[in-house]
Formats: sequence, C-alpha cells, structure tokens
Amino acid sequence: MSSTSIDRIYRDIDQLLSLLASTGEISLRSSADDTYRKSLLLSIASYFESQLTQIVIQFAEDKTCKRHILVSLVRAKAISRQYHTWFNWDGSNANTFFSLFGNEFKDIVSKVVKEDQGLEASIKCFLELGRDRNRLVHQDYANFPLEKTSGEIYQSYQSALRFVEWIPGALTEYAVPAETQT
Repeated sequence: MSSTSIDRIYRDIDQLLSLLASTGEISLRSSADDTYRKSLLLSIASYFESQLTQIVIQFAEDKTCKRHILVSLVRAKAISRQYHTWFNWDGSNANTFFSLFGNEFKDIVSKVVKEDQGLEASIKCFLELGRDRNRLVHQDYANFPLEKTSGEIYQSYQSALRFVEWIPGALTEYAVPAETQT
C-alpha cells in the first residue's frame, strides 16, 4: 500500500498536535484537534469519492474503449453528482453499491465479502466514515461534536482503504458477461 495524501495530512496533524502539547499549548491543541479531526474526515470522504468514481470510469473505459459513447453516459448519469446515492450510508453493507452492477454481481460479491471478515469490517469502516461525513456537513459543521480522535478516524480510513482498493479487482473478476445475463 502506497502513501496517500491522507497519510500526509494525518502525519502533519499528528506533528502539529504533538508540538502544541510539548509547548504547553493545551487549549490551542484542543482547538486545533477539533478543527483538524473534521478536516481529516472530510479529506478521507473526498479521497474515497475521487478514487471510486475514477475506478468506475476506468472500468467503463476498459470494458468499452476510452472514447466510447457509453463512457460519456456513465460520466454524465452514473457519476456526476451521484456518488452519495451509490451507498446506503446508514447500512452495514455495500449491497446498494454492488447492485448498481446488477443483481448477479451483487450476489457474487456479497458472498465473497461474507467469507472475508476483514473485508466486511473494511466496508463497515468505509460506510461509517461516509455516514460521519454526511452528519458533519449537514449538522452545523462548526458546532458538530465529532466524538472520534484523529487516530481513530485515521485507523478507520486505513481499514476502509482495503475495500476501495479491492473494488477494481472485484469488478474485473466478478463482472458477469452480458451474454450470460437474461
């Protein structure tokens, strides 16, 4: 797993908070931590949205050709302003997302996920981060009481990253060929 912009942001936050604590700036540290935890959460949600939309575009391009009209349709109607409809953020699984690729795909990957507890936990972390992001931006950002520490948010990110990195292979491996669909 390579280092991402999220890893850099977390390291910067951690260093800043350590510096403030070591200089006795406890109130300032607390204020900075409150702000940066929220920023970290938004950064993670934005990163995942960017990654997943790129994965879907790449999949469409790979299955057709880069300039095929279906890629334009996917960009315009399946991706543009649609990402947050891909998931049931209050749910505990990604079946809403999986079903976008057809019921056969959903059934196959749901079984794969059920057999892999680490992947299932990764999906739960992914959905929890998305749910927390939604609550943060829709419930008075400045006064929102984010209960998790930066470390806890980052740990959830590290777990959720497994799901996001698993998607391209799952799309390729478990996509049901059109000729087998009825």
